[in-house]
Amino acid sequence: MTKTTFRLCAALIVAASANMAFAADVPAVFDSKSCKADYPKASLMNEEQGVVSMAFLVSAEGKVLEAKLDKTSGFKSLDKAAMSAISACKFKPGSKDGRPDSTWTKVEYNWTLS
Repeated sequence: MTKTTFRLCAALIVAASANMAFAADVPAVFDSKSCKADYPKASLMNEEQGVVSMAFLVSAEGKVLEAKLDKTSGFKSLDKAAMSAISACKFKPGSKDGRPDSTWTKVEYNWTLS
């Protein structure tokens, strides 16, 4: 292999690596400190606790476009309250190829009694 061919191959590998670094999707980020769900009264009375796992499609502007339940807490009222409250929250938008874009992100909400 000549020096010129080697340099060309090395340059192509470096260029391909740089493009792969920007091709990754960065999911939206949820700020759990600024957005909380109210504990459903019936769930408080029944001492229900659990973790709700959800997925959200977040727009480039940080608004929830779509929401789905990934894993239930075991209590419909807790699941519904978490989905409703978190869907109304503002997210820091995710990105694709280094630009803000709609992305899916996962959020777990932990319901615990103090």
